[in-house]
Amino acid sequence: MHQRDLVIIGAGPAGMAAAAEAAALGLSVTVLDEQPRAGGQIYRDVDTVAERRGDILGKDYTHGATLTAGLRGEGIEHLCGAVVWTIEEGFRVSYTRDGRAAQLVAGRVLLATGALERPMPLPGWTLPGVMTAGAGQILLKQSGVLARNAVLVGSGPLLYLIAAQMVRAGTPPRAMIETQTQGDRLRGMRHIGGALRGWSYLLKGMKMLSEIGRARVPRYTGATSIAIEGICKAEAVTFTSQGRTRRIDCETVFLHHGVVPNTQAARALGVSHSWNAAQGCFVPAVDDWGHSDVQGIYIAGDGAGIGGARAAEFTGRLAVLKIAEETGRLAQPECNKRAAPLRAALSRELAARPFLDAAYPPCAEALAPEDSTTICRCEEVTAGQIREYAKLGCLGPNQTKAFGRPGMGPCQGRYCGLTVTALLAEANGQTPDETGYYRIRPPLKPVTLGELAAMETTAHDAAE
Repeated sequence: MHQRDLVIIGAGPAGMAAAAEAAALGLSVTVLDEQPRAGGQIYRDVDTVAERRGDILGKDYTHGATLTAGLRGEGIEHLCGAVVWTIEEGFRVSYTRDGRAAQLVAGRVLLATGALERPMPLPGWTLPGVMTAGAGQILLKQSGVLARNAVLVGSGPLLYLIAAQMVRAGTPPRAMIETQTQGDRLRGMRHIGGALRGWSYLLKGMKMLSEIGRARVPRYTGATSIAIEGICKAEAVTFTSQGRTRRIDCETVFLHHGVVPNTQAARALGVSHSWNAAQGCFVPAVDDWGHSDVQGIYIAGDGAGIGGARAAEFTGRLAVLKIAEETGRLAQPECNKRAAPLRAALSRELAARPFLDAAYPPCAEALAPEDSTTICRCEEVTAGQIREYAKLGCLGPNQTKAFGRPGMGPCQGRYCGLTVTALLAEANGQTPDETGYYRIRPPLKPVTLGELAAMETTAHDAAE
């Protein structure tokens, strides 16, 4: 069985930076990534797209090409299209690729699984034509496709980025419906000191807002009572802003109100998680090297807490430095010396995060949807049903599976889990930590009997 010093799950900024650092330090490293090409969501298809659409996507996007170049360095095994479905004791990693299951053994595992867009369940969010803002970016990055007559709904810097990119592409959004309020901005100002330390974020935001303003894109802030209308597809968005009810006709709606760590693999491995009130999500327990409370399991990037792409690079490299020290490749003084500039850069990157978290909180109505709103799309479970389960004595997400199967569909709770926790916590008068989250078991992703049989055949052939 293939054995490596380090297996990295994910080829986004954290995974790519970590792999390059590991190879430079003499560690044997394999990177397993589901996508056909490296980059993760933030740098998706950067090697092929940067030249064609780099002027639209911006310098922050094209920076990803420096990371993908590092991933092609000597000593790095990068397996694209590899779907990891379990990590067993002793760090035997099972994955499928090209229709076959395979396994390898790792001395250490670094989870660089990134983030998921926070689900935004609002009336009408399951209609065709409604998608996440991240999905809109995938269309642009992979295919050069931009929706016309689109409305952006939610809050957060990503909405401004996508709006600016749409403006540059010549298809500006019809409107931006933003949920943050004046009160949120005032709460953000409490963290203005940190925001000024991270001045580059503020400067980028001001430039994007200037682009959007010059394109005369209407912006409505403090929006409430948001609903997407339509029978067979999205036809309009209705909402209230500044005391006035409005309706905007559209064909496409992009929803976004933040991202949250993708914790499925970490939870399956038994890593402890706790509620982060500032970011409104669960985060894994890691130290300042990214080492979790499960020996040998490290977590870097947004999967350990939302910090952004550049911060993810630094956390990936820091984790590898500690792994190199543990395996005798670096003495402790040298490890600490190399880590010092990375920690300083990481501190600068994270300085603006408290301001952003406070000024652009998740949409309150989507965190506590009205009863008729579907929150588990896989099993078609509504918010009202979850509240009814609580009245019947249901205290946690795992119990809801027996009542109505939420979290048991193809996404395995990735997109409804936080909403279920929030609804139960509110209904039962508990904290999110007391309410808990789904218990994640393997397989993390679907695996077929044919893929398993192919793995057995491969092992048999190798033995002969």
